[in-house]
Amino acid sequence: MAKEKSASWRKNIEKNIVPILLSGGIGVFPTDTIYGVIGSALKKETVERIYKLRKRELKKPMIILISSTNDLHMFGIDLNAKQKSVIAKLWPGKISIIFDCKSKKMSYLHRGTKTLALRLPACRRGRSKDENLVKILKKTGPLVAPSANLAGKKSAQTVGEAKKYFGEKVDFYVDCGKLKSMYSTLVKLDKNGEVKILRQGAVKINP
Repeated sequence: MAKEKSASWRKNIEKNIVPILLSGGIGVFPTDTIYGVIGSALKKETVERIYKLRKRELKKPMIILISSTNDLHMFGIDLNAKQKSVIAKLWPGKISIIFDCKSKKMSYLHRGTKTLALRLPACRRGRSKDENLVKILKKTGPLVAPSANLAGKKSAQTVGEAKKYFGEKVDFYVDCGKLKSMYSTLVKLDKNGEVKILRQGAVKINP
């Protein structure tokens, strides 16, 4: 059941939310771009719960947030020198990168596409929203974070809008006011270090 937050709860977002996420819970949280429905990417049941909640197409993978490039190894993604050089220029930031992922163990995430989109958010000092997100990621591990809306509907810009979609079906909401940021920019990175732009978003990339 979604919880209403007191002032003291909001001051201890990291302390209160981490246990919920580690236990498989989900909630609406301000990401580095827009409000997302977050949950552990390492728990299949959590991932499936979010698919059901959002009525998302089952064959469409969700973007995953990580706290370090080292987290890529959890998904069986090993980078060569060319790829490392490219992502060093793109991350951290509002760019989601699609990598090949042929791991059968991760099929509940890649949904048969054998690719995963991941993003390493920046931790900007003085921006509590970004700082909270990165702190949480470091303690919970990777989190799936699709936008806070039902499939085919407008992404929620406020917690109020998200509540109209999900009501009491999530375990928490974190209110950060109105978020007007765009979706992340989405690119595909191949083994040769070539970048293909699939969606221009919050960060402009020249072809």
